[in-house]
Amino acid sequence: MGELDIIARRAQLLVIAEVRLRSRAEFGGAAHSITAAKRARIVRATRFLLHVRPALAGLSVRFDALLLSAPDGPIEWIEAAFDTR
Repeated sequence: MGELDIIARRAQLLVIAEVRLRSRAEFGGAAHSITAAKRARIVRATRFLLHVRPALAGLSVRFDALLLSAPDGPIEWIEAAFDTR
């Protein structure tokens, strides 16, 4: 099913964040490495989380991406990087 990198809650918002590090820009860099298949796995894992943690099921969910081009930063944080549509 896959794992979720970061799960955070702020009030009534559940943020699921994918962290990607790509030290070279070949093939589009970190952002382009979050493929449709990867997004689908993240959504499936999130649905499972909401199933096993019913207390979270009533929250709004947002999918973010944290992108790094080097291990020591900087971090580009993209809020609402993708949705489930």
